[in-house]
Order: sequence, then C-alpha cells, then structure tokens
Amino acid sequence: MSRTLFLYGPLCMPVMMQIVADGRPAEEPARLDGYRAAPRESDDWPVLVQDPGAVTQGILLRDVSEGMTARIAHYADAYGLVPAEVVVEADGQPVPARAFRPEHSTQAVAPGRWSLEGWAEATGEEACHAAHEIMKLRGRYHGGALRFRLGQIRARAASRVAAERFPAKHALASGPSDAWVQELHQQDDHAGYFIARTYDLRHQTFAGGPSEPIRREVFLAPDAAIVLPYDPARDRILLVEQFRMGPYGRGEGVPWMLEPVAGRVDPGESPETCARREAREEAGLDLDALHHVASCYPSPGCLSEFHHCYVGLCSLPDIQRGHGGLDEEAEDIRTHVLSFERAMELVSSGEARNAPLVLTLLWLASRRSELRGAA
Repeated sequence: MSRTLFLYGPLCMPVMMQIVADGRPAEEPARLDGYRAAPRESDDWPVLVQDPGAVTQGILLRDVSEGMTARIAHYADAYGLVPAEVVVEADGQPVPARAFRPEHSTQAVAPGRWSLEGWAEATGEEACHAAHEIMKLRGRYHGGALRFRLGQIRARAASRVAAERFPAKHALASGPSDAWVQELHQQDDHAGYFIARTYDLRHQTFAGGPSEPIRREVFLAPDAAIVLPYDPARDRILLVEQFRMGPYGRGEGVPWMLEPVAGRVDPGESPETCARREAREEAGLDLDALHHVASCYPSPGCLSEFHHCYVGLCSLPDIQRGHGGLDEEAEDIRTHVLSFERAMELVSSGEARNAPLVLTLLWLASRRSELRGAA
C-alpha cells in the first residue's frame, strides 16, 4: 500500500504528530472530497463518514518511512481506525493516499463537523498525555487488546490534567525550599487494565542538595468518585457489597466488602457528575444534594488513585437488600439499606474495613443533626 498518508483530526496538531510519529515529517495541505470528519458519539473522536458534497481538510505526508507509518497506524488502531485507500487533492492535483477510517461503519456519529480548534481546547491536553501511553504499547498490544485499555488510558490522562490544573494546597506541607524532582528513567512493568510503573529519580532533600538516585514503583489508576447515599428523613444509608481483588490478594477467605457507591471519573466528567451516575448504575438512586467530604490519596506511597468523597442525600427504599451494577462492566453488586446506628456499629465492630466508608460515616456522624434538621 502507498506510504503517502492523508491525516485529519488530532494528528494535524504539531505536538500530537511529534508524540505519535516521533518527528515532524514534511507536510502539505490537502482535502478529501465526499467525506465529512464527524465527531463520534462515544468519545468525540473524529471519524470519516461518506457525505456527498462534503470536504475534509487535512495534511498530506509523502514518502513516509515504514517506521513512522507503523507508529501512526498503531495510534489510529487504538481508536478503532484502520487504513483505507483514498484519492485526495493537493496543490490542485489528485493524489492516491492512505487515510484512517472506522473499522466498522456502524459507529454512531453526532451531526455536524468535528472542530480541531474546539476539540484541542477541551480535550487536547488530555489526548497528548494519552498518546504518550498509547505509543508505549506499540509492539505489545493491538486491535481489541489495545482498545480494551483505551478507557483507562484516557481516564489516567484526565486525572493527570486535573492534577496539573488544580494543584493541591501547600500551606504546611510545602516541600523543601527549592522543591524539584529529576526523573532519570521510567518503565511500565505491567500494562494491563491498570499500569504498574517504575521510576528512577532524584529529588531535593529537606537538608538541601539532591537525594541519592532511588527507584520507586507506583500503581497508576485514574481518579474515583465515592458517595455514601444518606436518607436524612428516615435516617438510613445504603451500602454496596461486592467482590474485591484487594482482600482476595491479601488472602482473606471471604473477599467481599461493604463500601459506599464508587466509580472511575471518566474523561470530561466532573467528580460530582460521576458520583450521581454511579449512584444510578450501582443502586438505582437519584441523588439530591451532594456534600463534599474530602479529596485525598488513599495510599500515596504506592498508588496514584485520587478519591473524591461525598455524602449524597436521597430517598432510600424500604427494601433491605437489592441488586445493582452494569453487566457490561461485570459488576455483581448487592445493596444494603440500614439505619445510621447499624452503620456506625460496623465501624466499632471492625466490619467497615473500606477506608472511604469509614471516612464518610465519621463525617456523616459529625453533620447528621444538621442534615436531618434541613430535611
């Protein structure tokens, strides 16, 4: 097939091309007639759809090396795009080229045209972080195995953007006077649904001067929203029970755990929106007011996951047990509705072994009278 490529969408951004292609090849403007770059409904990614009279503007790369072509194809593969032969117009002349189109023509697209400017402003930074991780998987995963990982890749990228845009307050824990970290090397030891990454680095010490080179492993996971549903009128809460790998890996004989409702914050989603969505998916609940309890790292020594914890007011059903969760996410969830007093007994007895559950229950205990008075 031709090594002349017609690119549209994110790869028209110079910074994205540098990440994906590992270089900046010579490019020239080109157009593809009869096709529209439409935003995909599932993730706002641009895809080519046939549309008589439409024109897609892009760039043409001629005589692309085999290695660079493979890198670009890998990136397109992550988003379900495969190569197709097209004829574009460049400098007034028809040029045979290869473009990347959806593997399945049944993918739902939104009306209108995809806008690079609007997308770059809303999503570009996250997409660049995701592109770095996608390119690390070249030669390891492709097709369905690669796309299976895309959701978590994008969520981790969104978490990184959130950390950069909304830095933590550092009034007391401000680090050394000249705080810096020098990264010497990193590698992903495991790249499955989650990532286990090893860093070799040095950092400024409190005594002054650099530390010795150190090696640290971190388990990379995206931000999560956690909400404890509370009915102030009936003074009761809802908990979910499900199998958990942490207790199983530790060796517990019954690795099922009581927890608040929880889930991953998806790209483009606020933690508050996530909390409300998860309450509907896991317990069939529509929350009223959301009260922020804390945003925190559950285990900062080895885990990047960041928890946004809430108490959500709602009306809870009379049934003591129910079921919830999504089949497509392999969720097998049992719900429990219990009184506030019974819930607090879980803390004192030690049955409440999930840190966000303990945190939200103790917060609720301190605000319970106030919330019940407003009910």
